[in-house]
Amino acid sequence: MEVFVRNLPEQSTEKQVRKLFRPKLAPLDINVFHCYKPTGKAFAKITIHDPQKARRFLDLHGQTQPGSKGFDTVKHKIFHMRKPVNCMQSRSPPDEFVVKSLEREEQGRNASHPHPTQSSQATARSQRKYDFSLLQCGSLDYDADDLGFVSHYQLSLAGSLTFGRHFVRIDLTNSDATLPRKQLQLSYHSVNSLIVGKSTNPYMTFTLSEAPRMFEQIPELTDVITSLGVFGLNIPAKPTAPKRQRITALDSSHQAVVSNSLSYRFKLGPKDAQTVLVSKNLPGKLDVVPWDVSAIAQDRMQIQMSRLNTAIGTQDEVFSFETKFQLQALAQNGYLPPYKVLELMETIKIEFHTVDHQTLAAAVRRLRLQVPFPGVGTESSELSLDTLQLRLVKNYSAIQQETAYSRVIVQQFEHLAMIHKATVTPAGTYLEGPEPEVKNRVLRKYSRFSNYFLQVTFTDEDGEPMRYDPTSSLTEIFHGRFKKVLESSITIAGRPYEFLGFSHSSLRAQTCWFMAPFVTDGAVLHARLVIKNLGNFSAIRSPAKCAARMGQNFSQALCSVQIPSSAFRQIPEVERIDERGIKRTFSDGAKGMISLDERLKGEALCLRQSMIKFQADATQIEICGAGFRPLSMFLNRQLIKILEDLGVPSQAFVELQDEAVEQLRITSENPVNAGYYLQRNGIGKATRLSWLVHKLHYIGIPFSDDGFLRDTLELSVLIQLRELKYRSRIYVERGFTAYGKLIYSSIVDFAKQKQGIMDETEFLKEGQIYCSVKNEKTGLILTGRVVITRCPALHPGDVQYVDAVDVPQDSPLRAVHNCVVFSSKGKRDLPSQLSGGDLDGDLYNIIYDDSLMPTKTTEPADYPTVTPIDIGREVARSDITDFFVQFMETDQLGRIATLHQTLADRSLDGVFNPECILLAEMHSTAVDFSKTGIPVDLTKLPRSPRERPDFQAPGPRVLLENAISIAEMEYGWNDESDYENDDNDMADSRPGIRYYSSNKVLGQLYRLIDERDFFTEIQRRSTPARELQQMSVAEKVWGYVQAKAALIQYEYYLPFARDIKEAYEDNMIETMVQHSFHPTSFVSEVEVFAGTLVGKDGAQTKRQRESSTGMKDKHDRDVTYTVQCILQGEEEDSSKAEALERSIACLYVGVHERRTRPRFGRLVSFTWVAAAVCLKEVEKFVNA
Repeated sequence: MEVFVRNLPEQSTEKQVRKLFRPKLAPLDINVFHCYKPTGKAFAKITIHDPQKARRFLDLHGQTQPGSKGFDTVKHKIFHMRKPVNCMQSRSPPDEFVVKSLEREEQGRNASHPHPTQSSQATARSQRKYDFSLLQCGSLDYDADDLGFVSHYQLSLAGSLTFGRHFVRIDLTNSDATLPRKQLQLSYHSVNSLIVGKSTNPYMTFTLSEAPRMFEQIPELTDVITSLGVFGLNIPAKPTAPKRQRITALDSSHQAVVSNSLSYRFKLGPKDAQTVLVSKNLPGKLDVVPWDVSAIAQDRMQIQMSRLNTAIGTQDEVFSFETKFQLQALAQNGYLPPYKVLELMETIKIEFHTVDHQTLAAAVRRLRLQVPFPGVGTESSELSLDTLQLRLVKNYSAIQQETAYSRVIVQQFEHLAMIHKATVTPAGTYLEGPEPEVKNRVLRKYSRFSNYFLQVTFTDEDGEPMRYDPTSSLTEIFHGRFKKVLESSITIAGRPYEFLGFSHSSLRAQTCWFMAPFVTDGAVLHARLVIKNLGNFSAIRSPAKCAARMGQNFSQALCSVQIPSSAFRQIPEVERIDERGIKRTFSDGAKGMISLDERLKGEALCLRQSMIKFQADATQIEICGAGFRPLSMFLNRQLIKILEDLGVPSQAFVELQDEAVEQLRITSENPVNAGYYLQRNGIGKATRLSWLVHKLHYIGIPFSDDGFLRDTLELSVLIQLRELKYRSRIYVERGFTAYGKLIYSSIVDFAKQKQGIMDETEFLKEGQIYCSVKNEKTGLILTGRVVITRCPALHPGDVQYVDAVDVPQDSPLRAVHNCVVFSSKGKRDLPSQLSGGDLDGDLYNIIYDDSLMPTKTTEPADYPTVTPIDIGREVARSDITDFFVQFMETDQLGRIATLHQTLADRSLDGVFNPECILLAEMHSTAVDFSKTGIPVDLTKLPRSPRERPDFQAPGPRVLLENAISIAEMEYGWNDESDYENDDNDMADSRPGIRYYSSNKVLGQLYRLIDERDFFTEIQRRSTPARELQQMSVAEKVWGYVQAKAALIQYEYYLPFARDIKEAYEDNMIETMVQHSFHPTSFVSEVEVFAGTLVGKDGAQTKRQRESSTGMKDKHDRDVTYTVQCILQGEEEDSSKAEALERSIACLYVGVHERRTRPRFGRLVSFTWVAAAVCLKEVEKFVNA
């Protein structure tokens, strides 16, 4: 039922109305309700999903007649700001989605635990808010053996500190009421420790892994006028204007220290300090450490950093750039205070005056992984100069043993370059790397100067991209902080790195290239000259288009092939005039792709004019990939929704998902299934994990008795299950994704790695395609009626029927495999009908599964061609950096796609709903934004409903401590109640998102997977009875090896094995840190070993999927090197015949010599790398 509320002050907010009605509803057992209060209006609507409870409320507080006479008859009157509030049953029925979301929320509450009473809620909140009189920002350090706090910034302002659901909020109170108020947010995941002193030392100290988010109040126009003493003006409210803006620091003094001073201290009242010490229910699972932290006097951070940067920038004759980069990173990233790095530099001068500089740089970098953070659990000796020096010496010695590794990388992975990186956040700039990156044309051209190039990524403090925030303005971050970095330079070890350019894919990742000037061929080369040498871009008048053309040179390519100039030929375009008189270029898609035409004689590379994007002298072809095999076809939520609305029955999707879930379920039934699952998904390929699981089964040792091996399998299964539940990524056996040829030259667009091509033979008729699928074992030429589409698909016309046909045996198309060949006939090319596709490297999906055939199709979208912005002059570097900032700020692809999904689910018309059709067009505009420079017009964006389908709800977190588990899900029924009882107008007053149970197919698929029940079942199958375990699996393997190779003398190789284990674990730790999204945190060992990262709140993000690929590649390289060392030895004259002895020694060390690493705990995966090698060598020995 909907209750209509009248006579509210127009200025009242929705938050205030919720606060008014909550205590009236709670005694009636109404804990879940919806409130809607329009800005500037005198009414509100309260929705209660239970009609009986709503009538009970109206019996007490409602009136049956309007006006004051009706109010007089109300049993229990409600007043707000001394005005009577009128409540009546609304004439309109309640919104069905609001009611459904309230019902789902109530069910979630009842399933988890009874809702606390209003009084207990107020008590809990009151205990979570504390006043302070002093704020300090600094770091923890030691005075002799005593832990202390070094203040680098101090603010003597009163304020309050509130523990909310997701973060700690710090509100600062200005003595001058006309000044904007400021606020800090400390997210719980960033809190390393919470230290509270006694009543005689009442300080609360947070140590953080990242800088806090900071906000400043945006004064409303009415506030400004009032502060000027002008009254009586009626200023209309702006309901969409944010009340606050993100800022980079509290003031200029704070700006100088905010990036690497990651401890915040607050002076509480003595009683409050005692209250915190005895608190048992602080949110965020914060543990309070009682400890009196005294103050330590040191030079301010900015003074220390200035001294360090001066020292680093002026000692080229002593330290290499690589070493200085790592030294600067130690201080700049907050691992060590700058004064300690200066002391370490003096030690290095004495101890390492004649060394290999690359080895020294690697030794210093490894120090970052070994330095513990100061705190209650860290001894001062662990951070002493003597300890740091000892670790550095050990690192240097260990890395010397690994010198062969660098040779292996260079020999086997010539397409990689070691690249230094920087991450720019609102608060600071953090240094990372060097890390292997696939080369592009620029890196390949200047390969001797790779350390003069810097990859720079712009992110939020937690390492995630800056996201649209409706509650806060981000103008200061984008146009202040980020723009300033792009226009100036990043100084590292005395080198000024300035903006160079970006590729199309890196633009979307908010990443670009910087470079420092260097001397080559007797001349100084800087960024502008590098761009000039790549080609002539002066004729391009659009910043976005110019950036895209330049960006072709920054696209990653596996290798480069020189093509003789005589091989290039220019051929005419293929154009048609459609029924509207619009000229359509069928062959435009040929850019970025070269396909084989056996009719050509000699060496010939045919180009059309539309393929030539700019003039350049280079004639190398950059090879980015090739269509060696067809790619698997997976459904996604966008495509499933379109197919549902085109008549595909729900049961078809349910059966496909059930089959996929069953395939995951049977992996835990026995080791054979588990081994095949690991092999099919490429998990632990370099480790030979699949073979190891089968081998252990063969010799009678269940692999699942080992916690780490069991976690590896369970983690990979769980992640795939979450891809099904939270992305509807369902495998289609009778479908595939086809690639074309992927060869590009400097005058060919560096396109994406997925393509179709045009039929140059003119055999195919309109509406026909040719598609030959071939891998190492089988081949298939597709024929008959099939469905073709392309992702992303939002418009119902993005799915079409085509006829797949065969071609004559002597057709040149017979030589083309694993790509879609489109007809060159007809008034409109087919690719452009599929989500605006073309032939510049797009990916096309083919489905020939009868159960997924639509009963209807509709006309494809035909959006007008957008002309890129023309600035009327040659594009300058500042124009391109402006566009980069604008793109970061206004890239709304994800927001539009999510809203499309929401509205399509709510509407009876689904994707045919007019608002969804509009969103499909807006999405197309947003996709083209990177090339046209024209952002989507967000004023046309439909309103985003607060009630969304349940399949869009975040999932519970996966916990990896000790064993894999799924956290209890916190239903977000009362997100606003954290701050509801305070009057802070900077906080978001809007209620949290609510989710209803969708009755469409996506909702059905989502609810059919219960990940907690599924995971409990596979864990029950695979977890052994612990009381029966007398020996670990590793010990059993060791016993088996001892029995089979009892006479083998392996002891001589134990020192070798210890070195190999040390090197492997050092590389493992480096990978754990490198693929975390923040420099001071790390991913788990099991994630690295399994080759995949866990999604935070459901499926992996795109960034996590991409990072998982890089992480897996790096770990595979490290494992390959480790196995190579065991089999062949480190020295060139090592005997391969003694591989068995070396492998047994490595297994012994892995089983019996496990040690705990500071910060990272005990690493165990080396045992299983060694076990796989050793068991294979024992098998050879026994068979021989």
